[in-house]
Amino acid sequence: MSRIEYSAEIAELLGKVRRRPTAGWPWRPGERVPAGLPVKQSWGWLFAPDGRVLTLVNPRDGIVSLPGGSLEPEDGGDPGSALAREAAEEAQASIGTPYYLGYLYDRVGSANNGHECARVRMAAVLRAVGPSAPDPASGRHYRRLLVAPGLAVELLGWGAPGLRQARAAVATAVRWLGVPAAANEEIEELPVAGCEVFPGADATPTGASAVRPAGD
Repeated sequence: MSRIEYSAEIAELLGKVRRRPTAGWPWRPGERVPAGLPVKQSWGWLFAPDGRVLTLVNPRDGIVSLPGGSLEPEDGGDPGSALAREAAEEAQASIGTPYYLGYLYDRVGSANNGHECARVRMAAVLRAVGPSAPDPASGRHYRRLLVAPGLAVELLGWGAPGLRQARAAVATAVRWLGVPAAANEEIEELPVAGCEVFPGADATPTGASAVRPAGD
């Protein structure tokens, strides 16, 4: 087994990681959201060329997340547009065209005023990140790490269901995005000043649906 490489600064950050309790939402891989079930959130597995994915760490509370969030009126009901917007706001990231992976069924409806809803998961290339800045919606200033998908699951605290989700994301990324099945294991923090990550990848369309089903 190869040794995971990371800096002393990253070690200090990871020592503060705190995991949220798992919600237990059933994962529906590859299934379309049923008619009548509202999509309230969209989150993304954003891949670098070496198979690592972007994770966000809030240094104040140690919570780790994938980029994403709630659909807003300007997204026009499109989870791909919501992901592109949230990635830009939270991580100052530009992404390629998102591929639909499936959804989590939130029977309690904590994101929908107590009514059942869907939380979509997608995969896309991470094209670049701009200079680090606070999320304008929340004021959170995230640290941006590239990590292997399996380690992302561990940091997120998602357990076996999260691992199944990560495997679906990797399978889609290998097939459609050209990344390797075995990701680089190094933990790397992206520069505060920003950088290119996956140059040459297709940009997310503007004013059109960004959803491209993984099985098509």
